[in-house]
Amino acid sequence: MVGGNISSEKIDLLVYGPNKPIIDNGFSDQFVLHPFETRADLDRLSPAVAAKIRGAAVTYSTVRCDGAMMALLPKLEIVASFGVGYDHVDANYAREHNIVVTNTPDVLTEEVADVAMGLLIATLREFVKADKYLRSGLWMTQQFPLSVGSLRDRKVGIVGMGRIGQAIGRRLEASRVPVVYHSRNPAKDVSYKHYPDLIEMAKAVDTLVVIVPGGPATAKMINADVMKALGPRGVIINVARGSVVDEEAMIAALKSGTILAAGLDVFANEPKVPDELRAMQNVVLLPHIGSASVVTRNAMDQLVVDNLKAWFAGKAPLTPIAETPVKSR
Repeated sequence: MVGGNISSEKIDLLVYGPNKPIIDNGFSDQFVLHPFETRADLDRLSPAVAAKIRGAAVTYSTVRCDGAMMALLPKLEIVASFGVGYDHVDANYAREHNIVVTNTPDVLTEEVADVAMGLLIATLREFVKADKYLRSGLWMTQQFPLSVGSLRDRKVGIVGMGRIGQAIGRRLEASRVPVVYHSRNPAKDVSYKHYPDLIEMAKAVDTLVVIVPGGPATAKMINADVMKALGPRGVIINVARGSVVDEEAMIAALKSGTILAAGLDVFANEPKVPDELRAMQNVVLLPHIGSASVVTRNAMDQLVVDNLKAWFAGKAPLTPIAETPVKSR
């Protein structure tokens, strides 16, 4: 994969998705930015401009960078995608057409792990319900009932043991909670027990924290069989992608008591959330805020910029995805 060396030549970049100040203002005058927020906007891209574009910043997962989109840009060399997940980018098409893809890992690891841990505790100890109880004035007349769930008698199985999974594991260890994990292969330098079979792990624990990439390989991997194996004390925490959990099966399991509760930051058809989930008292629902703090989102935006600037300065990109690796230039 060969990118351009820095010179006096203007470098045209597509900025695809919601406008972001750090990305919009992060480039020198040598770069010419062409912003398009939606796929419908992109349809207005003229062939003359499309023929000049060499890099793309995909600023959020709400826009799809599929093969059809990349095919519009015959000189495209690199796609810098915002977010650690990149299931909205057709990585296979990119590899086949010598297009480098980057994402923004590491800078969001601790933030997402914080949210996973907070969501787990809030779900078990019923913080949202307790807040509503106090605000309603009921505490003036009666004590809030004891929570059924507690972190103190839990064993957690983490589904996925990448950077964020390991950061969640550290937090659970510090809280003196036993941890095991499931992944396709054992993770390097991780001491927790590895379960190659997800069902077997679900039988051995009572809590699942889900943090695997989205996409066809993981679609609905947390299904009715997994929930049945988890059992009536079971809790599911999903900070991965909504597609990873069979949402209909989870709703049925929550209704029937097959599992106890769920804490969800992601959903199958965001921002639409099923009415059944919104009506339940045994779920905590967050609007996909895993990395959504100002400091972390700014760092992610800056990494999008830095990947593009490194590439067009003749250097290796900072964080290429595994499917399009670039170790040197």
